[in-house]
Amino acid sequence: MPYDLAGRLVIGIASSALFDLTESHAVFEEHGEEAYRTYQADHLTDRLHPGVAFPFISRLLSLNDLADPGDPLVEVIVLSRNDPDTGLRVMRSIESHGLAISRAIFMQGRSPYKFMPALNMSLFLSANERDVREAVSAGLPAGHVVGLPCEDDADDADLRIAFDFDGVLATDASEQVFQKDGIEEFRAHEIKNAAVPHDAGPLKDFLSNVNRIQQREEEERRNHSDYRIRLHVSIVTARNAPAHERPVTSLKEWGVTVNDAFFLGGIEKGEIMRVLKPHIFFDDQEIHLKSTSLTTPSVHVPFGKINDQTAPPHVTTSSEDT
Repeated sequence: MPYDLAGRLVIGIASSALFDLTESHAVFEEHGEEAYRTYQADHLTDRLHPGVAFPFISRLLSLNDLADPGDPLVEVIVLSRNDPDTGLRVMRSIESHGLAISRAIFMQGRSPYKFMPALNMSLFLSANERDVREAVSAGLPAGHVVGLPCEDDADDADLRIAFDFDGVLATDASEQVFQKDGIEEFRAHEIKNAAVPHDAGPLKDFLSNVNRIQQREEEERRNHSDYRIRLHVSIVTARNAPAHERPVTSLKEWGVTVNDAFFLGGIEKGEIMRVLKPHIFFDDQEIHLKSTSLTTPSVHVPFGKINDQTAPPHVTTSSEDT
C-alpha cells in the first residue's frame, strides 16, 4: 500500500540548509566540482555539523512522539542538487545525528523543487538562493536560509516559530501601497479595509499545518494534565495600531491562529528576536534579516514586488548546485 503524505506536515530541506557545508563549499569554489565530489567521498564517515535550519527540523521531528509509530505528523524529505554518491554523506550524517529522515531526492545539477506539489510539501528550505527564487516564482512556498548556525539548547524542548505578516503569511498587496504612497496612505488604506481579510500569502498553508500539530498538542493536554505545550507560534511585524486590526481579521478568516503577536511599528526586529529566541523566523525583506540573522536562524521568503526589485541579476552556482 502506498505511503500517503496527505494530512501530514511535509517539509523539503536541502542539505545546505540542514548542515554546515562551509568546508565542502570552499573545496568546490577553489577546486571545482570533481574535487568536491572526491572530498565528500573521502569524508564519507565524517559527520556534518548542524546548519542554520537544523534545530528547527530536529525539534519539529520530535513532535512525532504525539503520533502512532509509522503514522508521523511531520515528514521531512531531503531535496538536493547533489548526485546520489555525493548525497551519501548527507544521509549518513542524518542517521548519525538521530534525525528521523529516511526519504530523499538527489538530482545531479538540477533542482528538485518541482516535485514539491507531488510530495504535498508546504515548505522548502535551502541555502541556494536561485532555487528558492525559482520555486517562489512558480508559486511554491520556499525560503532561503541566511546567517550562521546557532547553538541549540538541549535543555529546552520547545519549538518557537516566528513569521512576519505581509509578504509571508499574507500577500504583499498592502506592502505595495506603503512602497508606492508612503506610511500615511498605507495606514489610511488599512483602516478603510480593516474588516477585509488579506489574500493568503506563500506560507499560510504551512501555518495551517503547524496549527494541526498544535491542536494535537491541545488534545494531549486535555487527556494528560501534566503535558506541557511545546510548539509556539508568533507573528512579528513592523505594523502597529491602527494597522494591526487587519492581520487579526485575516488570521480569523483563514482559520489559523498564532500564540503571540508583536506589532512593532518600526522597532528593530533583531532586538525582539534576542528575547523571543525563535528557532526559525520568516521575513520577506532582507533588510530585516540583517539584524535577526545575527542571533536567530532566519529565512528570506523572496515573495512579492519588493523582491522582484531586489533580485540579483545572476546567482552564482555553489556546491549545492552539483
